[in-house]
Amino acid sequence: MIDLKDYDNAVIKFRKSLDFTMLPVLSWDFYATNYEEIKQTEEDAVALLSLVTTNSWNIDTEIIDTKLKADKNIIVVTDAKLNIVFATKNMWNMSQYHPEEIIGKSPKMFQGNLTSKSTLKVVSDAVKEKKPFEVTVVNYRKDGSTYKCWIQGEPIFDNNGDVVNFIAFEKEVA
Repeated sequence: MIDLKDYDNAVIKFRKSLDFTMLPVLSWDFYATNYEEIKQTEEDAVALLSLVTTNSWNIDTEIIDTKLKADKNIIVVTDAKLNIVFATKNMWNMSQYHPEEIIGKSPKMFQGNLTSKSTLKVVSDAVKEKKPFEVTVVNYRKDGSTYKCWIQGEPIFDNNGDVVNFIAFEKEVA
């Protein structure tokens, strides 16, 4: 019995040394939206890593992880023919499109009359030359309203040096 008493005292001493902040259950509901965002980001990260593996990308995955999680960028991936094959769930926040609505389509679906032709030429030339680019372009939401979209894009090469995808990190800017 003495051994159990010593154990109990050690557990009590240990627990007292910890710094706990007790929260009522109701306060957890306040953070539920943040939980959903974190959950979606994790799902997107898993899907992106699957794409990296499937297409044998020759890229540092930590960069993608940072762009997605820390920088909270929207990520759009196209195949070599520029058809969208992946978009993060936070795409909705910027464009009012769910990812499944844009898969298989061209990023041109976001363009309209106010989209600068010279900016699009910068993107087109970079894609043809298989080089990275960074632009800000006027895009259109699903409801037809406009927004300025900062895009940092680059080709993704496989282990053989062939372009297999293009990736774009995007954010709405003022």
